[in-house]
Amino acid sequence: MVLDVHVLGTASARPTPERAVSGSLVKGPDGIAIVDCGEGFQTRYALQRRRLKRHSVGETLKPSTVDVLAFTHGHLDHTWGALPWLQSMDLENRQQPLLIIGPTSAEVAEALLNDEQLPEAAPSADLARQWMAWFALGGDMIRFPIRWVLGVVNADRWVEVDPTSGKARLLEKMPQPEGWGNSSLRPVPTQHTVPSCGWMVQQKAMAGKFDRARADEMQLTTKQRAMVARGENITDANGETIAASWFRGGERAAVSVLISGDTATTPEAWDDSVSPTLLIHEATYLEEQQNKAEEHMHSTAAGAVASAQAVGATYLALTHYSNRIKNSKTPEDEAKTAADGVAVVALNDNDRLVVDDDGDLTHLKWESDGWVLANIPPNR
Repeated sequence: MVLDVHVLGTASARPTPERAVSGSLVKGPDGIAIVDCGEGFQTRYALQRRRLKRHSVGETLKPSTVDVLAFTHGHLDHTWGALPWLQSMDLENRQQPLLIIGPTSAEVAEALLNDEQLPEAAPSADLARQWMAWFALGGDMIRFPIRWVLGVVNADRWVEVDPTSGKARLLEKMPQPEGWGNSSLRPVPTQHTVPSCGWMVQQKAMAGKFDRARADEMQLTTKQRAMVARGENITDANGETIAASWFRGGERAAVSVLISGDTATTPEAWDDSVSPTLLIHEATYLEEQQNKAEEHMHSTAAGAVASAQAVGATYLALTHYSNRIKNSKTPEDEAKTAADGVAVVALNDNDRLVVDDDGDLTHLKWESDGWVLANIPPNR
């Protein structure tokens, strides 16, 4: 079971002819998580499905397997494609439930719970304001089941909003996408000009690899191999027990992908207890614009490295470039100068990043005639 990440937009707020605004997906063993959904996302998603059909036969991105849409924050370059896509899925007679989730402030959450007007101080980009507008524009008429959940991430406080009444109820804990058992979704606090968080998709720890050489050495039959592979002990011809554990290595650590969204460098809550296998982090500015990055609570490429080191990431992928950055190699080179112990890659639209069960990363770079394989050795 692998985590297959498709990055469908690498621009910041202003798209370019070569780069679309934010929108990524993580395909795992349980289904697909969408992280951010900027303008035109449904078209980009459809085109990526077509690319897979042409260049990766057997791989699919069926919209029916999308289980969660997670917003990192409410700026329009991260959200404005959501409502049209939801309405299209409704027209396609989607039946599967969908979790829509994102961060808000404590003040907004309290207002929702008390059935009060949202505070005047709440920014226009707060997700609660947007969702209320979406409900008025037809979001409350979507027929397939949707859970609309907002969270005060630092307080681990979550409320579910009813789109027909606008009222909210307090949840005991953050819900997981329906049907997920092998993976989990986790918010990671970030620092931006509006309520924000990153989202981490984590796969459960896996059993160690099956030792085929030992099975050959002990001349196990096909049936015996199948039994010990399932974890069942067997008995040899002398009546001695052969433990299934003899044929498995140590448990493999859980692999994970963290998508930061927009954030200042090294948010306060980030430490190496998070430890994602892969961190996809914004690199809006180059080092020469450090002051601007700090002013707008964004990051430079070197700042993304600092975040990766703080959070204990093995791999770092850069995205979300300002339109002054014409070539992704420029932030990549800048990041690599500072990347002591972190393997770095710079992304372009439609690239894929595949994390396997052993935590190794493959970068599939999109070119006009398909994806080009680029293996990345860990820089430990």
